[in-house]
Formats: sequence, C-alpha cells, structure tokens
Amino acid sequence: IKKENLKIGIGYGYGKANVFPFRQSDYSHEIYFYKVHINYLLKAKRKWFYEMQVEPSFNVVKHQLLNKWFVKPSESKNYEELRELYTQERLIKEYVLNIGFIMRYALCTNVSLYGTVSVGPMISDAGTERLAKGFAFSDVLGAGISYMLGKTRLDFRYSTRHTSNLQMKIPNNGHNTTNMEFSVLFAL
Repeated sequence: IKKENLKIGIGYGYGKANVFPFRQSDYSHEIYFYKVHINYLLKAKRKWFYEMQVEPSFNVVKHQLLNKWFVKPSESKNYEELRELYTQERLIKEYVLNIGFIMRYALCTNVSLYGTVSVGPMISDAGTERLAKGFAFSDVLGAGISYMLGKTRLDFRYSTRHTSNLQMKIPNNGHNTTNMEFSVLFAL
C-alpha cells in the first residue's frame, strides 16, 4: 500500500424515497447518513483514475407505511397489529459497510467527474413492512464531482440506494432512496 494513493475523509448525506427515479406512494423513507471514506488509487492512466472505496456508515432512517393495505391478511395472522405499528413514523438505525469502485475522469487539474458502484452488508435495529430487521445488503450506484484544494478533496455525490436481504428473511421488498452527499477527504 502506497501512502500517497490513500485518501481518508468524512461525509454527510440525505436520502429520500418518492424522488426520481423511485416514484411510489406506499411508504415514506428518509435517511440521514454519516460516513467514513477510505479511497485508494488503484491505477491512473492519462485523465482516468480507478479507485477502490471502503465506506462504513451510520444511518438514521425515518420510515412510515402510507398505504396500510400493503400489509395483507394473507401474509400474517396479526396483520391489523402490523398495520398499526408500521403506519406510525419510526426511527431505525442502520450500520453499513459498503465496498466498491470509483472510475474518475479529470476535467482539469483540480476538477474531476466520477461514477461509483458499491455493495455491502448492513444491520438494522428494526424491521419495516418491506424489510426484516437485522442483516441485509446496501447497494449504491452514484455519480459525483470533486474539487482538489491542495491535499483536500471536496466531493459532492448524487446516488441511488437499494436495500434488501436476498430473500434470507421475509419480508424482502426492500427500500429505495435517492441521495445527495457531501464529503471532505484528505490525502496522506
């Protein structure tokens, strides 16, 4: 590992369901997340840069079922209790470790555009009508712009996120959000 290829930083973001491209009306889902960024430059070729990213995050989610008919009598004996529970706004905590790749293109010396994809395990402390409590996965696809200011990188990212548990537990309809994030990373 070359120290000069490593950047470490912190980020804050906000995400919401019911925003392009995820238009739906069954539930309200807002996410506030705090991340640690660890980026490592794997390869540089002219204006193209390929990086690995590791992003542990702590997420606070506000979730509420808006369509009580989503919980069907055929799915549970206590469906009325579940409807009552899920139609109340609830706070959920998530602990996530996303690992992925960044493909970056330098527009000029200080400005670059990039695409990113990552996936990782997630633990949530409460379930919803769409996703069971406990272990799941967080998948993220995004695009961003970065500005280098000396050894400091200022970063803005727009992304989409899907969470699901690969049918390991029921329910597994998952949650979808569209997110905006700002981060500051420092070169070592």
